[in-house]
Amino acid sequence: FLLALQSAIYSPSKFGYIKELAGIDALTKANAWAQASSSSAILAGILIFSMLFETFLQTPAGLPGGEGLGPDELLRRIAPVGWFLVLGSLLELALAYQLPDKRQALDQMRFNWREYLGGRYLVHNLHAAWDNRVIWLSIIGLGVFWGISQVLLAAFPAYAKDSLGETSTVVIQGTMAFAGIGIIIGSALAGRISRDHVETGLIPFSALGITLVLFVLPGIGSAWLHALNFFALGVLAGIFIVPLNALIQFNAGERELGRVLAAKNFILNLIMLGALVITVASALAETGSRAIMIALGIVALVGALYTVWQLPQSLVRFFIARIIATRYRLQVIGLNNMPAQGGVLMLGNHISWLDWAMVQMASPRPVRFVMERVIYERWYLRWLLDFFGVVPISRGRSRHALEAVTELLNQGEVVCLFPEGTLSKNAQLGEFKKGFELAAKDAAGVILPFYLRGLWGSRFSNASDKLKESRRDGRARNVIIAFGTRLPIASPAERVKQAVFELSVSSWQEHVQTLPTLPSAWLSTAKRSVGTPVLFDSSGTALTNRKLITAVLLFAGAIRRRVPEQNLGILLPASSAGVIANLAGWVAGKTVVNLNYTATPEAIQAALDKAGVRNLITAERFTRKLKTRGIDAEALFAGARLHAMEEIGKGFGQLHRLLMLCTVVFLPATWLHGLFCRRLHPEDTAAILFSSGSEGAPKGIELTHRNILANVRQISDVLNTERDDLMLSNLPLFHAFGLTVTTCLPLLEGIPMVCHPDPTDALGSAKAIARWRATVLCSTSTFLRLYLRNRRLHPIMLESLRIVVAGAERLRPDVRDAFGLKFSKTIYEGYGATETTPVASVNVPDAIEIDNWKIQIGSKPGTVGMPLPGTSFRIVDPVTLRTLPNGEDGLILIGGVQVMKGYLEEPERTAEAVVELDGQRWYKTGDKGHQDADGFLSIVDRYSRFAKVGGEMLSLGAIEQQVRDVLELPDLELCAVNLPDQRKGERVLLLLEPGPTADEVRSRLIAADTNPLTIPSEILTVDAIPKLGSGKTDFRAAKRLASERSEGSG
Repeated sequence: FLLALQSAIYSPSKFGYIKELAGIDALTKANAWAQASSSSAILAGILIFSMLFETFLQTPAGLPGGEGLGPDELLRRIAPVGWFLVLGSLLELALAYQLPDKRQALDQMRFNWREYLGGRYLVHNLHAAWDNRVIWLSIIGLGVFWGISQVLLAAFPAYAKDSLGETSTVVIQGTMAFAGIGIIIGSALAGRISRDHVETGLIPFSALGITLVLFVLPGIGSAWLHALNFFALGVLAGIFIVPLNALIQFNAGERELGRVLAAKNFILNLIMLGALVITVASALAETGSRAIMIALGIVALVGALYTVWQLPQSLVRFFIARIIATRYRLQVIGLNNMPAQGGVLMLGNHISWLDWAMVQMASPRPVRFVMERVIYERWYLRWLLDFFGVVPISRGRSRHALEAVTELLNQGEVVCLFPEGTLSKNAQLGEFKKGFELAAKDAAGVILPFYLRGLWGSRFSNASDKLKESRRDGRARNVIIAFGTRLPIASPAERVKQAVFELSVSSWQEHVQTLPTLPSAWLSTAKRSVGTPVLFDSSGTALTNRKLITAVLLFAGAIRRRVPEQNLGILLPASSAGVIANLAGWVAGKTVVNLNYTATPEAIQAALDKAGVRNLITAERFTRKLKTRGIDAEALFAGARLHAMEEIGKGFGQLHRLLMLCTVVFLPATWLHGLFCRRLHPEDTAAILFSSGSEGAPKGIELTHRNILANVRQISDVLNTERDDLMLSNLPLFHAFGLTVTTCLPLLEGIPMVCHPDPTDALGSAKAIARWRATVLCSTSTFLRLYLRNRRLHPIMLESLRIVVAGAERLRPDVRDAFGLKFSKTIYEGYGATETTPVASVNVPDAIEIDNWKIQIGSKPGTVGMPLPGTSFRIVDPVTLRTLPNGEDGLILIGGVQVMKGYLEEPERTAEAVVELDGQRWYKTGDKGHQDADGFLSIVDRYSRFAKVGGEMLSLGAIEQQVRDVLELPDLELCAVNLPDQRKGERVLLLLEPGPTADEVRSRLIAADTNPLTIPSEILTVDAIPKLGSGKTDFRAAKRLASERSEGSG
């Protein structure tokens, strides 16, 4: 009695604690482990204590079971067994004290004996269960199962004796013990199938299975077949019990959970007691054991049919999910944000035709979807859509459908609507239509935002054929759905869209945990097409993947022998040699440091010292070319040892090369990785890039393998890379744009690339584009302007380009317009920073859906586009970091999987630049800008490029553009800087290259009636505006030059 009393208290506490400990996301998995471990402990206890009893009761004559022993002797012998029970209890107590305390603050509730004895507590408990239909039905389902189990355990020994002639207790108990083994496996299976959600489809499926097993039972004629049947019963029981327990815990509120679980225990024990009474009555009435078995099957059949009637969608969804699971593996994040009851309006992105299935599979509650009537009216789909209660909606005639949504929400149902109204054409979020706002206006409930990741690139998406092929690796596709924090039902479209943007970061953060290292990813891509030419030099050299892998593996071995330290310096331009050196460094397990040969000697030495670079990979041909430009590499990098690739290559004999080539041809990528790649972790630093230093001392930025690989995936998704794409790679490798976008992207995505070592050589770059028919050009505004200036560069040379992207600096409007006029190509502006690997957002071409003539806006001139998938922007107050509304200028924060690991050996600086808000890392860009309602970002200027003149903040970039506009000289090279001023606080100076005189500029500005504060106090003519190797203006050097030349200095 005391043990039963303890169990009545212990069981609700255990199941309640499981929910507190595991949370909603892991609820089913936790229940599976609890059920499996409990069943394992029961079986182990039976086995161990049976053996102990047999051992302690062995008589001197060898008789088993204590035969011939008196009562006192029996008690004396089995007393040690009791102490084992006490020891087990003490062990349980010790383990219980190790559990973390999850209790909330105690309220004023006190136990009242009078109410308990009067049954009021029991009534309250039963009401708590009865008031929630899902909980009540789950309890009844468990009760019916345990009632059937109780009768089966009591009646089967008699049935075995009558039907099988089996009298051995060991055989009968052993046969039934197979059910316990089955429960362990079934529980684990239920946890594996459900994973991060509650798979309610398991309930009707297992109920039907249990019915079948019970109907089969009377027809079995051998003990071993009965053992298999009990095993099957146990497996199905585990599958049945786990989701029902999870459903009860999921649907019970925090304050009602204990009462609900107490009511569950009371009802289950009442049903089992009733079942035992019926069993005893049947025995007294001499009802045959076979009849009892048949009766159990009938009871199970009635229960199973009722379950199917209650959960038809879940059963159909379960079978659909099993088919889908062969290709797609679903992971759910944030399931705890799903309300257990009440109206829920689910709003999220729309990527593929399978989105509805994934949302329904992830939700423990039935979901009603809103769908285009054009799709709904298709005869081969309508019966299924009606079965799932789909709400059809028509463009221009949506009032009735929206009213239906309102009614469903008020009835406490879950409704899912895709606000974009059509499938995404470029992996980004389209415009969120405001129709749902009308449906939510008079509805009760909450909005649950969600983001789906992993279906872009599937055959059911609008991704290109190239992406569909490259994302297919023979394994199940990992699909992630992230549910966000609930929003008020009246939330506007822009707030919901921002929530979905931020959820994309959560889902991508889960996704990147599955990504390999850079050398592993590259080898997998390259081995898919070893004979395909993938790397071209503008000089005419062409390498297939076969030759490229061979060269990389050979050089990787040489690097391991020559470079003992972790960080490997590389001094090479965009070229086949530069590609091989970087890949070989990663294969050798090194962190690559591509050094900026255009920087000052002081900056170069500082970079070498900070990164600990002692060995540099370069090429004799390149160092000779640098000498012609006045750069002596040997003197500049005197603190490091230079290794020329030509010299290293001479050490590879013909036999060595041939053996390596054969190895590459015949071994799969996984073998090559295991044999030649040093063991790396995806979170290890892959590259150290030193910032441009345009506003201060260069910083060493650590980018991990995951940073680079994730950013490559993000960019490839939105560019929707095509089969015939070929990328021009002419940006320097010491720049993040050059390393990630024009080098790693084509290598990892299997896109051929043509290298040209000098981005300032516009004609040479254009010739490479024309010769190799390049389709993708990524560059900077400064370099693109060179294409306009070169008169020998004919528009037809760029005819093959399908997309031109500008980044690294602001795209000047005059460059964009002139490029469009000369080449008939639109430049799409992107945005990012070295600290974000570097791309955070980009404009892409608009796309049209011809089935319904809807256009997805991918570009807005004057903006830098929408955040990439897995990226989010926040506009905040620069001091308080308070989020600002759309349209208001503030500090731009970037959150996403591509945010850097940190600054090299500068934790304080890292902590200052990267902040954590709402559990997410955000990079403080230092840029001022705003977002519009659709999520497009506009940059005003750098906060450091504002001058405070007479108490007013003036943008130096705006002053520069104003001068160009007034002079009608869009190509004029100039730079505005701010210097201290005793009277006004700061003053603005303008540096400009030879052309208009200072007096002419000043008089034209005055004549244009410009704001006097924006007219520079000094205008200085210089030979050339200081530039960095990336083409950007060197503001630090410009400010130093202005200070030296200014009349007011000193």
